[in-house]
Amino acid sequence: MADRKISEMAGSAQKDQNEATTPARRPGRPRSAKQGEDKRELLLDAALKLFAQYGIAETPLSMIAKEAGVTTAMLHYYFKTREQLLDVMIDERFQPVRAGFTDIFETHADDPLMAITNMAQCMIDAAEKYPWVAPLWVREVISESGMLKKRMEERNGDKNRKIVQECITRWQAEGRLNPDLNPALLFISLFGLTLFPMASMKMRQEGASPISPDMLRKHVALLLFHGVAPQKP
Repeated sequence: MADRKISEMAGSAQKDQNEATTPARRPGRPRSAKQGEDKRELLLDAALKLFAQYGIAETPLSMIAKEAGVTTAMLHYYFKTREQLLDVMIDERFQPVRAGFTDIFETHADDPLMAITNMAQCMIDAAEKYPWVAPLWVREVISESGMLKKRMEERNGDKNRKIVQECITRWQAEGRLNPDLNPALLFISLFGLTLFPMASMKMRQEGASPISPDMLRKHVALLLFHGVAPQKP
């Protein structure tokens, strides 16, 4: 009997020691890595959707948590501040899309018309695949006061934009591209031809002529290759 009692006491002591040395689960912390990854991605999806719809400055973290169906404590476990959330969003969602645009200029280094046309097509493809791309870009990147633009420049500078402008300037010097074009304005023009129409598609009034991504791709290609002047026989 005594031996049994000692054994029970030892087991109880060991249990208490294990509980004392095992770190308590933080409030809002997921119970598994897979579950945690799913929650994190869900929060990024919700943030992108709301930022595109309302703007970053007008979207509090509590609204993102509600959209994702989690508690504010859960959101703060992954993203302590809105700035941290923005940094992750830039690195994991925005930069891969943006890098795809400028990679085209390296792929078609000796064919400026193909590079510019493919970049426009790539913008349309990205806006079709990711519904947040066009409205968020128009609201937060093209705008000089956009919080996303400022944060991206603070983290990554304007390397991508410089790559494109340097390619355009080189092509002009080589006689491959119209020398009267303004490199900076040409870059902005591509946004106007692609992301503005994509962002406005959902806002078109009922009864208005429908515009599809395929129609826009064809229109942009024709405009870039042939301009607006009538074609000679």
